Amino acid sequence: MSIFARPHYTSEATQFIDQLKASKPELERQQAAGRALLWDRAQDRDAQAAYEQARVPQKPYVYQTSGQQ
Repeated sequence: MSIFARPHYTSEATQFIDQLKASKPELERQQAAGRALLWDRAQDRDAQAAYEQARVPQKPYVYQTSGQQ
């Protein structure tokens, strides 16, 4: 045994998450469904290209007036 060996440590947060997952086994499936609702979508490359072409370049110092006050 090494002199640097320590007993296995788990933080309170990790213990809480492990306990939550054990008490609610459907939790990960619900999380995946929620993620798929907003994030896991196919990208429309034609629409993205159209958005990039329609973009108006922003002027530097957008909050500066044109000299008239």
